[in-house]
Amino acid sequence: MGWPDSRALLYGVIAGLLLAGLGGSTQHPIASTLVAGAFPGLRSRGALGTYNFTGDVGKVALPALFALIAASLGWRHAMLMTAAIAVLGAGMIFASLQSAEMRAKESKGNSAAGHDRPWAFWLLFCIHVSDSAVRSGFLIFLPFLLQNKGADLPAIGLALSLLFAGGATGKLAMGWLGARLGVVLSVVSTEAATTVLILAILPLSLGWTMTLLPVVGLMLNGTSSVLYGTIPEFVTAERRTHAFAVFYTGGSVAGASSPFLFGLLGDAIGLVPALIGVGVLALLTIPLVAALRPAFRHPTPDPSASA
Repeated sequence: MGWPDSRALLYGVIAGLLLAGLGGSTQHPIASTLVAGAFPGLRSRGALGTYNFTGDVGKVALPALFALIAASLGWRHAMLMTAAIAVLGAGMIFASLQSAEMRAKESKGNSAAGHDRPWAFWLLFCIHVSDSAVRSGFLIFLPFLLQNKGADLPAIGLALSLLFAGGATGKLAMGWLGARLGVVLSVVSTEAATTVLILAILPLSLGWTMTLLPVVGLMLNGTSSVLYGTIPEFVTAERRTHAFAVFYTGGSVAGASSPFLFGLLGDAIGLVPALIGVGVLALLTIPLVAALRPAFRHPTPDPSASA
């Protein structure tokens, strides 16, 4: 039995990408709600940070596995094996959902559950949108900045790997640190450090820029874990899935639109001024997170951290 013709393959790939995107986008708010339910109170910050970190690990590990299989067996077999892994993973998730749902239901009556504070949630949402825009804006300009410093294609690929590795570490580390340092201090620290680091790498040589990129990635991605982990404190368990859905959608829209908008800005004022604008945008989140302070004045039952 031969393979389908190229047009059928193209349509199949398009359909597969649409389904994969739909499934990947749908599972995030549901999974985040289950994680928050299983780890109520301030523990949800660390748990959601770990959840986001493992997602980044998968984004690195699966393409590497695909490349190895494709190199030895061809891309079609690699796709089939990747699909088999996805089906196996879906079965494992389905088998574990019942226990996860039961644990989440048990935690609904826990005194550490969040209370509806719509104003605080929308402030958190605005911080998240700005943070996503900064992250995407920096990513769209970074290859051009490295090229101006003399980087070739392999060096740019290495730089992106260093940035993503730092970002994955940031999601894990800041999820746990956020529960100990508090939301305000964590976000202010990461956003201020993001601005300083973006401005710092502009005049640096290629070597020093590569050295700093893991730290840049850590700060760029670290804020997101703190923000995700704070949602359960501002939304009751009954409304949490919808809140996570709105939150993830806002970040995705900001991440998709900001490269286009920053690209227009870069064409108008140049690469370096546009990157300075990206760095300054990170600072705009600081007054927003400072405005969240009243939401943390009522202590939660978990004494391990404070805002």
